[in-house]
Amino acid sequence: MTKATLVHPGSLSSISPTINYQVAMPQPESHLFEVTLHLENWQSSILDLKMPVWTPGSYLVREYAKHLQDFSAEAGENLPWRKLSKNHWQVTSATDTITVRYRVFAHELSVRTNHLDATHGYFNGAALFLRIPGFEKQPIQITIVPPQPEWHVTTPLPTISGQADTFQASDFDTLVDSFFEIGCHEVHSFEVLGKSHELAIWGKGNADPAKMIPDIQKIIQIEAQLFDGLPYDHYVFLLHLSSQNNGGLEHKYACSLNYPRFGFRARDKYDRFMQLVAHEFFHLWNVKRIRPKALEVFDYDQENYTPSLWFSEGTTSYYDLVIPYRAGIYNVKSFLNNLSKEITRFQTTPGRLVQPLSESSFDAWIKLYRPDANSGNSQISYYLKGEMVSLLLDLLIRQRNGRSLDDVMRLMWQQFGQAEIGFTPEQLQQVIESVAGINLDDFFRRYVDGTEELPFNQYLEPFGLQLIGEDEDAAPTLGVKVQTENGREVIKFVEMGTPANFAGIDAGDELLAIDGIRVQSQQLSDRLKDYQPGDTIQATVFHQEELRTYPVTLASPRPTRYQVIPLENPSSMQEENFAGWLGVSLSTL
Repeated sequence: MTKATLVHPGSLSSISPTINYQVAMPQPESHLFEVTLHLENWQSSILDLKMPVWTPGSYLVREYAKHLQDFSAEAGENLPWRKLSKNHWQVTSATDTITVRYRVFAHELSVRTNHLDATHGYFNGAALFLRIPGFEKQPIQITIVPPQPEWHVTTPLPTISGQADTFQASDFDTLVDSFFEIGCHEVHSFEVLGKSHELAIWGKGNADPAKMIPDIQKIIQIEAQLFDGLPYDHYVFLLHLSSQNNGGLEHKYACSLNYPRFGFRARDKYDRFMQLVAHEFFHLWNVKRIRPKALEVFDYDQENYTPSLWFSEGTTSYYDLVIPYRAGIYNVKSFLNNLSKEITRFQTTPGRLVQPLSESSFDAWIKLYRPDANSGNSQISYYLKGEMVSLLLDLLIRQRNGRSLDDVMRLMWQQFGQAEIGFTPEQLQQVIESVAGINLDDFFRRYVDGTEELPFNQYLEPFGLQLIGEDEDAAPTLGVKVQTENGREVIKFVEMGTPANFAGIDAGDELLAIDGIRVQSQQLSDRLKDYQPGDTIQATVFHQEELRTYPVTLASPRPTRYQVIPLENPSSMQEENFAGWLGVSLSTL
């Protein structure tokens, strides 16, 4: 069982009603959690129950109710109930003690959902528990019934003294913010700055806790130094080793991480994992406590709109590059190389010139997690562009007065995070301006609310750096991305305004040949190098099962890779600025 603060039953609130959940999984192979809600001191003839449609930290309506089945209610005998909407059940009862039962299908292994099989059970509060509208502030007791005696429970929630596998959530928000991992997973305990931590690992792979934990400790120390302490007594890292997924979800006292099972030996993959750790851990301040006004009080029934996710997620993405570097996990060359990769992703996304950053945040609910054939042309991720804008702000502040984005984060923590008061977009800009010492209306108009190209070199030059686009030996531009799927070369994306787009080639077409000779996705770039810009090729595809050949006139090559490199003969001021930013001499590059 996880280490946690003990809660004594006598200390529980006597305010009615009392809410108790039991979660059993008698046949894990069925992928069905069996959930029992037991209510006492219920004072109404009507009981409304609602399943959240989303979970904080993942901004998409995921319709968790679609996995709920076998709903029933009883009070000595079956009670009448009806369903009022997709996620709303209503029970009628004349008694003050009600038991509700239902089952939830759990066969999606992600940090946002539930997964149950013969090896473990994992669930998130939002995806499993029903909410009683109007009683969200009531404490909730949760008892886990493992299917095997050797299965144990890891969760950030505190245990209740004297009751096996029983935990206490102070309110529904806390329950939603808590995962449960049940099984025979490894649990490694360690301390940082006098606070207890756990790393729980489920799954098989090449993760090495003896190597990972010291690096995780360094990340914790660096972030604690930034915010002047750790706002918890106990924190849990849960790592799922899986075959395909990669991601994380922040919680107030924990985080869930999902990473490829064999993604820890290669240096670049290990560094990406540490960036994921740094990202989710940084969220315990930025998002979980420093959060937009629109997320101060969660509405679990619908979208919660804010234009400020660029700061909540994008700024966190900037720091997930910076923190491992400051922790000594990788050196300055690796940092700039990682930064260059992020800039490359940004600069090769056409949608950066179409969708403003604030709109990307606002429309997260309908766009980011639902990509389609045109997404690359019309959208930009608030994670990615938010990271780029945060870089520019950090450099701008440092070049102006020697302060930094660190000072912005500390001030946001002091003004909003410690008291958990939501901030408005205007307040966020005011804090950044107070640190920078200048009005930033023009900056926000251009780069947050507008779609102007980000002037990377204008901000990098004072630090003795420049961004170059590398197109040497690049092929003429066709304008497609092709992927092999089940032996077919499928065109996944056609960039707007490119030769392929003008010719009428569509995403979803199957690419067969160029000039009558078969071509595969991995050969496409090399094949195009045999031509010059202005040459017309014959591209043969299956378009909706019809064989078609399109004449396509190739365009000039474009950069496919961007690199941050030092300027030749930097000035002493540029050297000084660089050392102030990254703590080493520019000559180390």
